[in-house]
Amino acid sequence: MKKTNSFLLWTLTIIITVSTMIYQRMTGPTYPKKVTTELAGQEYNFGLLRSNEIGTPCEINLEIEDKQVEANIFFKRYKVDEPWKEVKMQRKASHKKAFFGEGEKTEILTATLPEQPSAGKVEYHIDLYKDKEKVSIAAEKPIVLRFKGFVPRSVLIPHVLLMIISLFIGMRAGIEAIFGGNKTFKFTRITLIAFGIGGLILGPIVQKYAFGELWTGWPFGGDWTDNKTLFAWIFWVVAFFILRKNPKNRTWPIIAMLVLFAMYMIPHSMGGSELNNETGQIETGIKK
Repeated sequence: MKKTNSFLLWTLTIIITVSTMIYQRMTGPTYPKKVTTELAGQEYNFGLLRSNEIGTPCEINLEIEDKQVEANIFFKRYKVDEPWKEVKMQRKASHKKAFFGEGEKTEILTATLPEQPSAGKVEYHIDLYKDKEKVSIAAEKPIVLRFKGFVPRSVLIPHVLLMIISLFIGMRAGIEAIFGGNKTFKFTRITLIAFGIGGLILGPIVQKYAFGELWTGWPFGGDWTDNKTLFAWIFWVVAFFILRKNPKNRTWPIIAMLVLFAMYMIPHSMGGSELNNETGQIETGIKK
């Protein structure tokens, strides 16, 4: 394949990979919920916490410089028939995050939610006040926050890196097959190894630290992340063995690429571990 064509294919691969990762980050249920609201003619944008590590204070922070603005937060355990608890959020000075140093000083309203066991969840919403004006945030659809155990960075970082590599090289393998390149088998082999180690070895170890179970997918549970990872990996196994017999085969690596892409279109952690407060058991799958 000509160098120019190779450059274009790598560029296309990078665009697809980065776009896919951004989409998953924006749609995943563990990343902060972006909300916009307006009070007394002033617009505010917040990132509301939806995941917190056990042992770390679960602080809900609202960056609001206007000292006349006050806020109350309402919370309760998720899917538990109990009254909402109301807490007045306290004002304090803080610093915006920065790559170097403490960052710029700012004012925040803050409250700390009570810690829950691993996979336990709380739901919350917030009321903002200024003078006689009031605005509610997430009152109709409260924010759901899940607690998880600490995952050692020596496990988490390799897991994340290998999943990125498998997505990146997997996309490249499919694109190589579409354009008739001669490195499809090489890229497929790398994808299979990276995906297997990152998704099926390190992934369960991460889950063990976070929620106490190695595998909660089929046949033991309905965890979508476990199931979609196994499902997609099987397609790469098939593509690998077919290409080993027939390196000119283009169909299976393209199918495996599309399955991998579809896997990333499903939000991360959907149908994941959730503590049932009545039974004390951790459940998985989509529950009403």
